[in-house]
Amino acid sequence: MPRVVAAGIWFRFQILNDMIVEEKIIFYKAIGSEIEVFKQINQLQLPLLLKGPTGSGKSRFIEFMANELNKTLITVSCHEETSSTDLIGRFIIKGAETVWIDGPLSIAVKNGYILYLDEVAEARPDVIVAIHSLTDHRRELFIDKLGETIKAHPDFLLVASFNPGYQKGFKELKPSTRQRFVALSFDYPNPKIEAEILINETGIQSDIAQKLVAIGTKIRNLTELGLTETVSTRLLVDAAKLIKNGLPKRLAVHVAVVEPLTDELETIQALKDLCDLMI
Repeated sequence: MPRVVAAGIWFRFQILNDMIVEEKIIFYKAIGSEIEVFKQINQLQLPLLLKGPTGSGKSRFIEFMANELNKTLITVSCHEETSSTDLIGRFIIKGAETVWIDGPLSIAVKNGYILYLDEVAEARPDVIVAIHSLTDHRRELFIDKLGETIKAHPDFLLVASFNPGYQKGFKELKPSTRQRFVALSFDYPNPKIEAEILINETGIQSDIAQKLVAIGTKIRNLTELGLTETVSTRLLVDAAKLIKNGLPKRLAVHVAVVEPLTDELETIQALKDLCDLMI
């Protein structure tokens, strides 16, 4: 199954659009009924919003479901400069001609792909405007620069994600936008499932996986540290990979778990001391 990966930067998308990424087995451990819900959403062509903290498995879930359903996935990593033009398309100069180049949204709409807008709240407001008509009964995309309206392919699916904790009070989705989507909430898995994820992802020993999960759980409960983001499953996987590859356990936890969380020297040292006692 070809999988197309798109970036918010236009020229990078043009390069990656021509790549065929080899199919691989994607591991995902369900923590609820999200797999069944997604299958129903896909059948009914409903837009989907994934909510959850950084590194809680939102992107992995979409990759897994695209693989399960044998559908091509286009991922756009949104940022503050991502505009509707980046998604829909633009005119470019090619030789002596001016030609139109479809963006990732137009490509997905025409071909029946899954379009995944990662961290959609980070994008410019005109991105939300551009997808409005794809999130209701019309399921169509208006390309103003061409004066054309495209009806979405029956297999087209729009999925977006955002981090409500990180973006609260900063960049939030309007209630009117939220209500255009069916929503699934993601959180960090319980310790047993999280340890299983580490073992399956890295091949690390069970006892070490359990210790890493215990570290993650402990830091997540230390609300007094005032961390903007807490320990994600992704960080624990990184630490497990380093340990599996031969890096000393404490050093692996320092560089993969503690250092990415903060730049405050006192907090870093406090977290290092805590982790050293637990690994």
